[in-house]
Amino acid sequence: MSQSDRRVVITGMGLISPLGHSPEDLWQALESRQSGVKLLSAIPTDHFPADFGGECTEFTGNISNFGPLEKKLQRSIKKALRLMCREIQLGVAAAQLAIVDAGLEVGSFDPTRFGTLFGSDYIITSPQDFVSGIQNCLESSESGTSGEFNFENWAENGLPKVEPLWLLKYLPNMPASHVAIFNDLRGPSNSLTVREASANLSVAEAATIIQRGSADIMISGSTGSRIHPLRTVHLVLQEQLADRNTEAADGDPAKACRPFDKDRSGMVLGEGAGVVILEELSSAQKRGANILGEVVGYGSSSVASRQGVGDYKTAFSNVLQGALETSGLKPSDIGHVHAHGLSSPKCDREEAEAINSIMGDTPVTAAKSYMGNLGGGSGMIEMISSLLAIKKDALFPVLNCDSLDAACPISAVRENGTSPGKSFISTSITPQGQASSIAIRAM
Repeated sequence: MSQSDRRVVITGMGLISPLGHSPEDLWQALESRQSGVKLLSAIPTDHFPADFGGECTEFTGNISNFGPLEKKLQRSIKKALRLMCREIQLGVAAAQLAIVDAGLEVGSFDPTRFGTLFGSDYIITSPQDFVSGIQNCLESSESGTSGEFNFENWAENGLPKVEPLWLLKYLPNMPASHVAIFNDLRGPSNSLTVREASANLSVAEAATIIQRGSADIMISGSTGSRIHPLRTVHLVLQEQLADRNTEAADGDPAKACRPFDKDRSGMVLGEGAGVVILEELSSAQKRGANILGEVVGYGSSSVASRQGVGDYKTAFSNVLQGALETSGLKPSDIGHVHAHGLSSPKCDREEAEAINSIMGDTPVTAAKSYMGNLGGGSGMIEMISSLLAIKKDALFPVLNCDSLDAACPISAVRENGTSPGKSFISTSITPQGQASSIAIRAM
C-alpha cells in the first residue's frame, strides 16, 4: 500500500452493536468495562446449551434506528425494510450513520467516484418465512388436519404462500446494493462473504480501489449475526460455545467471554454491524473532513488441513506479517494489536503464539470480551473500538481476563492505563483458517 501516492484515510464511522448505536455509546461501555452479553430475548433458548449472547436489543428495525435522514431517503428506506432481514437492516443502518458522521451530504460529492463494499456471513433464511406455505401443505382427514407435511403439494399449495421477493431478504450482496441505491452511489461495488474475516478484507479492498484511482470515497462495512433460530443451531453443533455455569463465570453471562483467560470455555454468540467511510486524503482535506486515521497495510491468508481444520497459528502469523510488510512498519511501531480473541481454548492459544512470535510484547486487547462474536460484524466494530482508543489515548482492557493463561504468551491489557499508541493491527479469522488483518495509524 505504501507504493501508492494516493493515501486512504477514515473520515466517518457508524455502528449497531450490543454496546449501543454510536461511537460515544461504544466507548462509554468499553471505558467503564460494561459488558453487552446478557440473556437472549430474540430467540427461544429452552433447548439450546447457550441462552445468552451479545444482542443488539435497542435495534428494532424502526426507521428511527437509521439515524437522521431527509424525508425522501427516509421514505425509500422505510419502503424497502420488508425486503431486508435483520442482518441486512443492521448493515444499512450502520452505513447511514457513517455517512452522517462523515458529513457527506447529497450534492457534496461526485456519485460516480463514490463506491460501496460490504462483508458478511452467509445469511440464513428465517423459518417464519415458510410457515404459511407449510401449513397449506398439511394433510387433512375427516377428523381434521393430521399435521403431516406432504411435499408433493408444495409447488401448488405451499410456494404461492411464500413472499415473492423472499430471496432478496437474504442475499449477502444486498447491504451494498441497498446503500448504493438509497444514496445514489455509482462507483465500484462489491460484497464479500468470508465470515469473521470479512471486515478487514472489505477495508483492504476498498482502500486499494481508492489507491488505484477507481474511486475517491468508499463505504466499507460488515454485518453479521450468530443469534438466529437456525444459525445458532449450526454453531451449537459445529463450534465450542462458552458455558456461563463454569466456576469462573458463576452463572453470569457477562463473565462468560474470557479471551486468553485460563478458565475460558468457548465463544459467545453475538450480532452487530459496523461501517467506516474511506476517502482519498486530498478529497478529505478539500472538504474539511474529520480524519480519524489512515489505512496503511493489510494481510490475508487461508491455511487449513486437508480435513478443513484451520491452522490458526500459521494463518495469524501470515496476516500479521502481511500487515507489517504492506505498511512498511516494524513491530515496535505498532501501539497495540486488536486480537480476534474468540475465547475458545484452541483459537486463543494459537493466536497468542502467533502474536508473540511476530509482535513480541506489543499490548493486546480484544473487544469480543465485551460483546461476543458478532460474526461478519465483529472485525469492523473492533476496528472502530481501536480508533476510539487512539482518539481517547486510552486502551481498554480485555474483559474477564482475570488470570492470563500461561499457554497464551502475550501482553494482554488487563488494567486501565495502557497507552494505545498511534497505530494498531486488527486481526480476524474463521474456523476454516481464513484470516485477515488491517493496519491503521493516527494522522
